[in-house]
Amino acid sequence: MRTFTSIDDICAAVGDELGISEWIQITQDRVDRFADATGDHQWIHVDVERATAESPFGGPIAHGYLTLSLVPMLGWQIFEIKGSKMGINYGSNKVRFINPVTVGSRLCLRAKLLSAEALQDGSLQMIVGQTMEIEGQDKPALVAETVSRVAF
Repeated sequence: MRTFTSIDDICAAVGDELGISEWIQITQDRVDRFADATGDHQWIHVDVERATAESPFGGPIAHGYLTLSLVPMLGWQIFEIKGSKMGINYGSNKVRFINPVTVGSRLCLRAKLLSAEALQDGSLQMIVGQTMEIEGQDKPALVAETVSRVAF
């Protein structure tokens, strides 16, 4: 895990790959719980029999937003910022769902620090390039640029 302790420390790392998370398996239970939490019960996600018989993916797939929602959890495995008061999600510049994630797939997150800028209020804005990889696949599940603000 990469550890940062100051704004200068983070700014010096712009352009660096920050690391890769552990693998996480996407289970039908996780997909079903996400469907319950969001109200998105589309059959390609939650109806195993129908998805296996009718979908072009050969079975149920994870919601794109489920895959995106794993970025913070997996990101905590990649880097940490010690000595900060708090960090907040400020949004995303770009999110693309490149490749569907079939239930049973394993994912990991790769992160690269694209930019870091000290702000006038003493905080920092950082943009991290996030790539969610699917084990055994050439194309990633998603690519995103996440924007965070960190207060020191």
